[in-house]
Amino acid sequence: MGGLLELTGRYDRKRARVSPLQVRAAQVPGAWWVLAALLGLLTLVAVRPAAAGPPSAYAKEYSITVDATALNPPTWWQVPGKTPAIMTLDPDSTDALRTTAPSELKLKPGSYRFGTFTFDFPFTVTLEGVLDYTPSLDQCVSGRGTQKLTITCSRTQPYGGQRDY
Repeated sequence: MGGLLELTGRYDRKRARVSPLQVRAAQVPGAWWVLAALLGLLTLVAVRPAAAGPPSAYAKEYSITVDATALNPPTWWQVPGKTPAIMTLDPDSTDALRTTAPSELKLKPGSYRFGTFTFDFPFTVTLEGVLDYTPSLDQCVSGRGTQKLTITCSRTQPYGGQRDY
């Protein structure tokens, strides 16, 4: 129908092969369209969104204490994306955390990475809000199953087994 009208510039009912129902629908006054639009808007306003349920287990933040005070000499540390970065142009003016005092972080369940200039490792905050990390780090890290991560090594120590992280 549209193609015939565009080619000839006029509408010919016999050549267009339009059903009577299509012709009748085209003759509906504009007021009906306005009424249909208003009813649609009223339906949208009347439908209320579902009430929010309890927060997701992954949205809850837990207080995790990071204690790297055993590191000697003192240095800076970071948990990327959660603390200031240690790789800046001037380490003396950085806001990065120091190993001279324990610090508390608010962390959601998920995977993170602790790092100094010479030692870094992955760790996880579980859905229960406790720490987990690979057993191969037990010689340098403690706190599995708790909310306190204690780091005692300044450098990666020799490990005779397979890397599991």
